[in-house]
Amino acid sequence: MKKILFCAGLAALLWYWWYEPPARWKGMPAAQSPVQASGSLPAPFQQGDFRITPLASYRITAVVMGADRYRFDPGAKISPLDLALAWGPMSVAGVLNELSVSQSGRFYEYRWKDEPPLDPELINRNSANTHCIPANDAIRQQLLAIRRHDLVTLQGLLVEVNFPEGGRWRSSLTRDDTRGGACELMWVTAVERRKISR
Repeated sequence: MKKILFCAGLAALLWYWWYEPPARWKGMPAAQSPVQASGSLPAPFQQGDFRITPLASYRITAVVMGADRYRFDPGAKISPLDLALAWGPMSVAGVLNELSVSQSGRFYEYRWKDEPPLDPELINRNSANTHCIPANDAIRQQLLAIRRHDLVTLQGLLVEVNFPEGGRWRSSLTRDDTRGGACELMWVTAVERRKISR
């Protein structure tokens, strides 16, 4: 009996982990585009062995299409999480339900079956993969608690990171680029997370 209960519990846990229910909210919960400004930036600073250079202040409200945890790649020590974010027309439930979204290797990809639910240019301009650098342990815990279809507001800085062994990791500063270098690298100083009303 215990074995049966264990197997049933494990099956339920796996279903909960992998099943992705469709989005069901109405309207456009993240209607505004990200806000970015280049004035009055703080001076470069250290985060452990990493040197961080602010490039722009940044605030974004978006629907989370996916969250991917990193532990072993070169950037994992400073950026443990990527969030695939959608705003504007990409935050509409019907649009997200027509896309298959995946994340790996610090990239996010999307696919559709027949016709795209939006013009591909609008998909590109209204979504992004964001490498998150938590400003402190509390922010780290808040970021790691984020789940698919949460509505989040992140505030902080777009930055360039210099690695102690050499090399750099630089944020994109535009929302209409694609491929390598198109992701935002964000020093996150504030997180607001909430479920979307249906």
